[in-house]
Amino acid sequence: MVVVDEAAVKRDEPTPHGKIGMSTAYRISDAVPGRTMEFRKRVLHVGAAIGLHPLAHDEVYYVLSGEGIVSSGKDTRALKPGMAAYLYSGATVGIRQVGKTPLTLIVSYPVVKAAD
Repeated sequence: MVVVDEAAVKRDEPTPHGKIGMSTAYRISDAVPGRTMEFRKRVLHVGAAIGLHPLAHDEVYYVLSGEGIVSSGKDTRALKPGMAAYLYSGATVGIRQVGKTPLTLIVSYPVVKAAD
């Protein structure tokens, strides 16, 4: 078992996939040796977005607070606290913060091992 305090893995950084604004990242699973899944908390500051990017695995965005718009291919949906977007491998996806408060997400997906 590995127990991780989010305060120990917190850092402010530009958002992934396009650096569209700033975010606070909690790279929780990075502290776990030999992990097979990623588990992260990310706060998208007002106006920020995780840019569109292709997935090589299924991925879940779960909203803890704030509001966002998630895109997968040509489909876009509004998300609010308590909602999750299950995104499929092969899709081009992204999410942006909307509204007056930051968007806090849990992001989880399997670790994809490079081919030998």
